[in-house]
Formats: sequence, structure tokens, C-alpha cells
Amino acid sequence: MIEQVEAALEKIRPFLIADGGDVKVLEVTDDFIVRLELLGACGTCPMSPMTMKAGVEEAIKREIPEITGVEAVNVATV
Repeated sequence: MIEQVEAALEKIRPFLIADGGDVKVLEVTDDFIVRLELLGACGTCPMSPMTMKAGVEEAIKREIPEITGVEAVNVATV
């Protein structure tokens, strides 16, 4: 399952990298929640929560419908 998540992320990763960030897949839980670590600029960007929902989570769920959610372990809080 992690390989499928990585493949889905490869489609949006260039956009994250262009803004100085990236994501690292930490795990896929038994209840199909993907846990990610935000890297680089993504870890401190105040727009990270929106990027997670509208970008990263949407891309993963589109490719892998079994995924029930995506969580970042280090989302910036504002």
C-alpha cells in the first residue's frame, strides 16, 4: 500500500518541490489512514493544512479509494 501512496504522490511532488517542500510517507494504518511528515517549506508553511486537504489527500484518494484519510504529523498551526 505504501508503494501505491508513493506513486500517487509522485504526481503532485513536483509542485511541492517547486515551493521548497516535500512529504515523506511514514505509515498507512490498519484503518487506511496515511500518515505523512511534511518536509522543507511544507513543515512551516501556514498554508500546509489547505495543501494537505486540497492537494495531497485528494491526489492520494483519487488513486487509492480505500484510503480514508491523510494526516500530517507536523502540520504548522497558525
